[in-house]
Amino acid sequence: MAASPFSFFRGALPIMAYDLSLTPHTIIVNQICGDAHVQNLGAYAGEDGRLIFDINDFDETTRAPFEWDIKRLATSILLAGEQGGVRSGARSTAVSAFLREYSTLIVTLSQLPVMEVARYKVHGIGSAQPISDILRKAERSNPLHSMEQLLEPKTTRFRSEPPVLRRVMGAERRAVLAALPMYRESLAPERQHFFDQFRPIDVAFKVVGTGSVGLRDYCIFMEGNGPGDPLFLQIKQEHASAFAPYLPVPRKRLRSELHQGQRVVNGQRSMQFQSDPLLGWTSISGEEYLVRQLNDHKATLDVTTLDAVGLTEYAEVCGRILAHGHARSGDAQRIAGYIGKGKAFCSAISEFAEAYADQSVADWKLLKQRQKKK
Repeated sequence: MAASPFSFFRGALPIMAYDLSLTPHTIIVNQICGDAHVQNLGAYAGEDGRLIFDINDFDETTRAPFEWDIKRLATSILLAGEQGGVRSGARSTAVSAFLREYSTLIVTLSQLPVMEVARYKVHGIGSAQPISDILRKAERSNPLHSMEQLLEPKTTRFRSEPPVLRRVMGAERRAVLAALPMYRESLAPERQHFFDQFRPIDVAFKVVGTGSVGLRDYCIFMEGNGPGDPLFLQIKQEHASAFAPYLPVPRKRLRSELHQGQRVVNGQRSMQFQSDPLLGWTSISGEEYLVRQLNDHKATLDVTTLDAVGLTEYAEVCGRILAHGHARSGDAQRIAGYIGKGKAFCSAISEFAEAYADQSVADWKLLKQRQKKK
């Protein structure tokens, strides 16, 4: 988090969730990504094997005021642009482009028949240079590449690279493997059939990204139709969304909704056009986990490569993708009605993003000062 203001912002979602809870907000409750920022959109392989670009991180997903996603993503555009060396005026232009594209598409989707919204796919995003770069990188990120990166050469054992990666043995290994039957039951029957054709080979513990440091994360290496058919599963511990303390608790809650892994899966499936076919959930020693494929053609933005044109192109795509996710999982008509012609809405969000980006920079500087004192 100390690396840059943008890195701080990425890891400081609990702070922003609290701050958002203190500000006026709409009563238009929608499924939100929760941690909407420019690096939580990216590429991954869809059910048909083709590369998809969409929101791809839902650890913080919940039902909350729709504009909380918009405020966080708009702020992230400013901070990512700053880290990429984009001048201030161009960063503001990119935020305006993001909000314009969001508003335009949400209005369009609000006027379509319901099943057309369900089938709607955001097209033409690959022509944006940052997206094109991400998709090229994603083509190389596959299970065979993961074998080279994670396994010892010419073996089926995970590398030992503590503290980032370590093999899991004994009782801990048995506990992880014992969680697979519950995970299997979370899959659709046709997915269970394919999962049953894989067998677990080795287990490792892996340190994960900025917002998830401190949570447990396991990887299972599996083989399907021989040594040339690897599968890497990620089993990632999930806690309640950072927004949970600031949302009204329903009087009645289904027992199945209490599992935090299932919360993430349900939010992801509702917002994405296509999801990982092996997306599911399980529990290990009383803790709740999300399960998904690891590095299956996944790739995301390198903010250091952005220039003014690329930032605006990327921001436009972010606007369309977020509007699509909100329309799929909520009430596009209510959102469109609230936004209206969009001018006042876009102005208010832009003003918030500028102020919150400045606050994030100030908080990051304070963190650096305190580190020096230690």
